[in-house]
This record gives sequence, C-alpha cells and structure tokens, in this order.
Amino acid sequence: MAGVYISWPFCAQKCTYCNFASGVFPRELERDYLDALCAEIQGADWTWRPDTVYFGGGTPSSMDVSALERLLDLVPGQPWLEATLEAAPGSLERGRVEAWRSLGINRVSLGVQSFVEDELRRTGRKHTAGGVERDVALLRSCGIEEINMDLIAGLPAQTRASWRESLEWVERLNPPHVSVYMFEIDEDSRLGQEMLLGGVRYGAGLTPDEDTTVALYEEAVERLDELGLPRYEISNFARPGHESRHNLKYWRLEPYLGFGADAHSLDGGLRWQNSEGVAEYVARWKRGEAARVEQTPAVPQEERFFVGLRLAAGVEASAAERLHFAEPIARLIEAGLLADTGQRLKLTPRGVLLSNEVFQEFIAPACPAN
Repeated sequence: MAGVYISWPFCAQKCTYCNFASGVFPRELERDYLDALCAEIQGADWTWRPDTVYFGGGTPSSMDVSALERLLDLVPGQPWLEATLEAAPGSLERGRVEAWRSLGINRVSLGVQSFVEDELRRTGRKHTAGGVERDVALLRSCGIEEINMDLIAGLPAQTRASWRESLEWVERLNPPHVSVYMFEIDEDSRLGQEMLLGGVRYGAGLTPDEDTTVALYEEAVERLDELGLPRYEISNFARPGHESRHNLKYWRLEPYLGFGADAHSLDGGLRWQNSEGVAEYVARWKRGEAARVEQTPAVPQEERFFVGLRLAAGVEASAAERLHFAEPIARLIEAGLLADTGQRLKLTPRGVLLSNEVFQEFIAPACPAN
C-alpha cells in the first residue's frame, strides 16, 4: 500500500540544530501555502488509496485545526491504518488533541531531542521534561497511544551523565517508539555553520566530539533494547508491532506521494521532488506551475541496498544482485561492515556506524564477478 507525506514547514522558532527546509514565515505566506498545498493535493492522480498519512515539518502541531481538517478531507483512504503528526512538546492542549483524534490522527511524534534543560535552552527549545510528561499523559487520555519521541545524541554540553538522564525519562514515560539521531555537522543548520567556522555561538564549542557522540548512540541502542525497544532501523527503535508504518515505506521502496515544499515522491518507476523554498512553492502555484521541479528514474537495484540496509532485517539479495555487487559485498564482509546470513545481507554493529561508507559502495558502479 502507498503512503502520503504532507509538509508543513512553519515553526515558532528555528532550532539551532535544524537543517530542514523550515522556519519562521509571515502569516500571509502561511495562508497562501495552505491554499497551494490544497490545490496540489486536489490535483493528484489517486490511482491507489493510501493507508498512511504523515504530517512533517516544521511544526504541524501548530496548524489550525480547520486547516488540518481541510487537508485531511482531500486525502482518500480514511480511516487510515496510521496517520502521524509531528508535534512540538509543551504546546499540546486538550481541545486540539481531541480534534486531532477525531480527524483520524492516531500517532504523534514528539520532537523532544533532550530532557535536560541546559541542552534544550542552548538549541532554542522551550519545553521541559515535566512538560513532555504532561503531553504524553494528555495524548494517552485522548486515545492516542502510538507516541514517538525524538532524541539527538551530540548536542552542545551533552555528557554521558546528561544522556543517561534523558534515557531514564524515556524509561519513565515508556513510549512504544523512540528515534535517536546523531548530530551531524553541516552548513544547513546554524549550529553546524558555527562549528564549521570555528565559532562558539549556540554552544558550538561545547559540542561532544565524534567518538563521544558515537558512544552516546551505542549506549542508547543497548538501553532501549533492555527496555523492549529493539532497533529496527538505524535511527529507530520500537516495541514489536509499533514500528512506523509510514517510514517503513521509504526503506522498503513502497510508493508514496509527497505534497508541499521540499516533499519527495516515489511511484515505483520515478522519483521526484517539489521546490524546496516555501516562497518558491507558493509562487509556482500562483503562476499555475507544477510544484515538481526535479524528476529522475528510480534505480531499484541500487536503491534497495541504499535504503534497505538501513533496516535491522537487512536486504534479501537475489542471485543477480549478489553477482552484480559481488566485489563490494566481499570487501564489506571482510572489513566487518556487512554480515551475510545466506539469505540476507545486514549491517554489522560497526557497519551501522559507518553506514554512509557502506551505502556508497552500492551507489558506485559495480562490476559482475568473472
């Protein structure tokens, strides 16, 4: 079955670590964006009925309930098996959450990132650990049991002790799903830019080194597994049966349609991307132009390894694939980065940490074995 992703790139503030195409924009632009988004969804060719919907951002939880209802009314397939909304902790209200539930939202992903106040303040986050606890209780009381919590390893001033404090809060709140991301230095975030320039703003000089960040991630893997949340994807952990149905579509190369600024889509034969900027997305709609700005053929053989190896279950490689990628497979197994069960190829624990290097082996041209 296919999925639907809807981009809502509006935030109350831009977090220092964020490298997404989101931010703070004028209310007028937000109103125009909603109209453009509705027009794009209305113009979609619904050759299939989606079974998952995912609102990402930005901060979709800040959206007016009327706007959310307007968008969901345009998506076929109700009731969906899974309808996810990303939410900013500390901003949830009972009336709003009850409205979400009545509209079909049955999963909420909380961008917690940390439960430690000092770390949160340095990144621009305004919530507290107690606020997250209240949010979780509110969601559950409104009938939303499928809750995800995002954490980031490698934030400024983060230590082994403070990381354990965040993991202890996860144990206390007992969510069925947790995502753990390692902070990556890149120029698309303010914190990343500052670190590349050797500056100290945003706590850049207090950011843990790479070895420490890796150690934090590995500690989370071990602790979450002890809590009954095994890793099923490089950054995602869940109780069995509570994995993100929508995100699994990306890693299994199942079809999905993306709507809104910087949204991506895959129909099996083609991949395409919408214009990245919010203003550009709206301008294209006003000019009567399609949101799509880039389209490329899907390459299933390479993409299966690139995305499939992210999953703990790995990839069931065909005889043809094993022949095509014989050299990189042998090289990666010898390096201890890949394991071969006879039927499936999987990343080893070390391979997970060096996954980008592994994936690159399957994007580069490979020659069949002689």
